[in-house]
Amino acid sequence: MRKIINGTDTFVDEVLDGILLAHSDELRAVTRDRRSLVRTDVEGSGRVGIVTGGGSGHLPFFLGYVGRGLCSAVAVGNVFSSPSATQIHAASVAADSGAGLLYLYGNYGGDVYNFDIAADLCAGQGIEVRTVLGTDDIQSAPSDQIDTRRGVAGLVLAYKAAGAMAEQGATLDEVERVAREAVARTRTMGVGLSPTILPAAGEPTFTLDEGEMEIGVGIHGERGTHRGPLESADEITDRFVAEIERELELSAGARVAVVVNGLGATPLEELYVMYRRVHRILAERGVQIAYRLVGEYVTSLEMAGASLSVMVLDDDLETLLRAPAGSPFFVQENVPVREGVTETATPLQDEATAVDVVSADGVSALRRALADALPRMAAHGDELRELDAALGDGDLGITVTEGSLAAAEAVRRLPEDADARSVLRAAGLEFSSANPSTFAALLGSGVISAADTVEAGTHLTGAQIVPLLRALFDRVAERGGAQLGDKTLLDVLERVIAALETGLSGEALREAAAQAVEDTALWQSRRGRAAWQQERSVGLKDPGAVAVQRFVDELSASHLDWSESGSRADVRNQQ
Repeated sequence: MRKIINGTDTFVDEVLDGILLAHSDELRAVTRDRRSLVRTDVEGSGRVGIVTGGGSGHLPFFLGYVGRGLCSAVAVGNVFSSPSATQIHAASVAADSGAGLLYLYGNYGGDVYNFDIAADLCAGQGIEVRTVLGTDDIQSAPSDQIDTRRGVAGLVLAYKAAGAMAEQGATLDEVERVAREAVARTRTMGVGLSPTILPAAGEPTFTLDEGEMEIGVGIHGERGTHRGPLESADEITDRFVAEIERELELSAGARVAVVVNGLGATPLEELYVMYRRVHRILAERGVQIAYRLVGEYVTSLEMAGASLSVMVLDDDLETLLRAPAGSPFFVQENVPVREGVTETATPLQDEATAVDVVSADGVSALRRALADALPRMAAHGDELRELDAALGDGDLGITVTEGSLAAAEAVRRLPEDADARSVLRAAGLEFSSANPSTFAALLGSGVISAADTVEAGTHLTGAQIVPLLRALFDRVAERGGAQLGDKTLLDVLERVIAALETGLSGEALREAAAQAVEDTALWQSRRGRAAWQQERSVGLKDPGAVAVQRFVDELSASHLDWSESGSRADVRNQQ
């Protein structure tokens, strides 16, 4: 497993070194080993100090929540290991401002033992300490053993509520009460899709077969309670909500806080897919999400997966969650209350095609040819994806497939006598809109521009095909900035135009396009993402060029007469 580290034995210390250098205005170390950190504004504050801590590998958990309106200090252990009692004690002494301390952390064995020792040391110095443990992880123990459950992402809400209370100058009794209430009202469910790789071991913490998921996986890679085939985002979210509502009252009129948390390697987009489902399930039941967090709040190095935390609110907790807070990893200004916000505040307008259809005499052969050929471009999706993955970002297969299918549907919706301009504009617009990308925009705008070469109210004739393609070439070159020789679709398109000018059509034209792709593959790419590969692009086919080749193949298979001698483009094998 490749990692950007200098050495396994210095990893945590170098992480802390970087954090302290980057955020010296907010955090400072209180011990030489820099494993005990404190807010820079703690001294003399007179506030209750909140001390947390745990193993490394979970950023922003735990040390990310040391800051204004959050925790006061943190003790940092090695990866997935507890900090020592002396490190916790040092953080405690630094956080003490005469109002007492609250220990608030996850319910893990090593942490509990070492925090208890540190509390004993503090008691010997006359520092009062109370302890509240996060126990939100439903799958880590049954409900009749809730005190043994692990603390995971739901603990972030407890930090937020207790931290806001302490920031207001509340007593230790009040801060402890809020923390306990926050923990009691919060439940979390999680799913793992891939393991964590410990830097020191270089081995996965667990294994999953291809296409499997683990429900209830712990943030240290502990096994969950269910392993099975990977489910859809909605199915996973439904499973989470069903388990959480066994223990929390999620009925009409309730107000809740929701945290959709990524475990380290899950794209934010996927987290919002989950949030979408949670929002709609709760809205259907009359439950209002009054506070929400979507992102990475408790991670496990590079583990792929996500968790859902729900807290049932009362008025006090809601107010505390909305209060300002700030740390190097978590910033929140005062959150306003917004009541009665619906999913759609204003009416949605229907999709507009932006194409004014003009009729021409007779049936449009171009419309029929495109409606026939474009859907077959989907068969080349995998080929284009693989080519683009080698030279670009791998999305061309999707772009061409979705764009071609959308364009085909758009021309099918046109009347049979739609003129060539209408057909080309509809196809170009839908291709560019279906899966917007650089390729789609360039080609779509080129087709729309080229449509102007055909007189309004007329069908496409064979003699107009070359001027049409030349206009397409010019617009793509103008918009994209590419030139002949840059190894792009323009090089193949130019060969196709030249072949048409010499009268080639059918199989000869397909061979000319194929040969152009083979010839240009030997060149170095000089435009777009492919140019980033420099010499490594030599010998690889340009994916855009291949897309042009495949379109020539499919349009020829629709028996469109490409020759200039044809008075009207013709489709012989009509649908």
